[in-house]
Amino acid sequence: MKRRHFVIGAAALGAGAALALRPRAEAQPYDDYFRALNDELRRNGPARPCLLIDLDRLDRNIDAVMASVRAPRHYRVVEKSLPSPKLLDYVMRKAGTKRLMSFHQPFANADARLFPDGDILIGKPLPVRAAERFYRELQGSFDPSRQMQWLVDTPERLQQYLELAQGLGTRLRINIEIDVGLHRGGVADDETLSQMLALIQAQPQQLEFSGFMGYDPHVTALPRFAGSRDALFASAMQAYESRVALLRSQYPQLWNEKLTLNAAGSPTYKLHERENLSNDISVGSALLKPTHFDIDTLAAHVPAAFIATPVLKAVGPLRLPELDGLSRLARAWDPNTREMFFVYGGNWMADYESPQGLRRNSLYGKSSNQENVTASAGSGLAVDDHVFLRPQQSEAVLLEFGDLLAVRGGRIVEQWPVLA
Repeated sequence: MKRRHFVIGAAALGAGAALALRPRAEAQPYDDYFRALNDELRRNGPARPCLLIDLDRLDRNIDAVMASVRAPRHYRVVEKSLPSPKLLDYVMRKAGTKRLMSFHQPFANADARLFPDGDILIGKPLPVRAAERFYRELQGSFDPSRQMQWLVDTPERLQQYLELAQGLGTRLRINIEIDVGLHRGGVADDETLSQMLALIQAQPQQLEFSGFMGYDPHVTALPRFAGSRDALFASAMQAYESRVALLRSQYPQLWNEKLTLNAAGSPTYKLHERENLSNDISVGSALLKPTHFDIDTLAAHVPAAFIATPVLKAVGPLRLPELDGLSRLARAWDPNTREMFFVYGGNWMADYESPQGLRRNSLYGKSSNQENVTASAGSGLAVDDHVFLRPQQSEAVLLEFGDLLAVRGGRIVEQWPVLA
């Protein structure tokens, strides 16, 4: 081959490779679902960032949970993932449960006031001063000696809670956190567990054993080389069973059929259909399905929570401050910079959902005031339209927008305050 032909051929190959690497235009206009939501928000929305709860989709997700969590098991609603009294009430009524799992002392006090006939299991070991504050701020007819379970993870914390009970002149119901493989704390050996059970048994006036909690999200989160899902789940349940066996053999006076044997969480609740030990199944985030829960065990669930924020400015193609040359180069290379918008607010723990193909502009930088997003031609967005995002998680994001907007059939039907 002649040198000239080789050079031309190499250049052609290089150009072809470069074209293959060039980004493709991704923007698409709203589908029918988001078009209807945008129309409703333009007519009746608050004209600021808001968070929507789609009740039709929420109903579908509740039904999926209840098809799995059947008697004699009980469904426990994870309050931190649904931090709104009316949202919690809606879920509890539709699911037919009064069981809540709370992770935050102020929320636990609100739960006790709002759901006086509820059954509350604290989902993480709280500092004993937080527990003391719960009693100091308790209002209403909720009776902690029957309706509250405090999660305890070590003998030292159990001793602190004993001293609290003595000081208050009451009895505390104690649920022991056990490590079933997550290694995020909790009792991991028989000797420690025996020490804690012995103390509870010796102090019946101040302490009542109410059960175990074994949280197992690692079963679906670990990479394959850590073991198959079946093997990881079997190992977790074996650890749980060994703790129950110790209780029943060495402390039979503490055993009764009404103990709370709590397990699962949104990623793993479906797996517990195959075991007969646990009787209390916790699910929260799966009801809204933020993006971190796009996993195969939740394939039956659908996204039910969306951030909606108005477009404040449509400013044409990408233009970076004082970098016109770089802006032209970026526009020539990436068709997804042909349209640029500024939205109301931003920098949320969320991913752009609709119109499809919107991107945070990393060249422009993050903003919690007016986030800059780009798209290829064809998004159809105009000023006062709404951009929709899916939260990556629910527990923090739902607290950022004030009242939640409950939507049914594409229409706003209620406004739901969040927990404070």
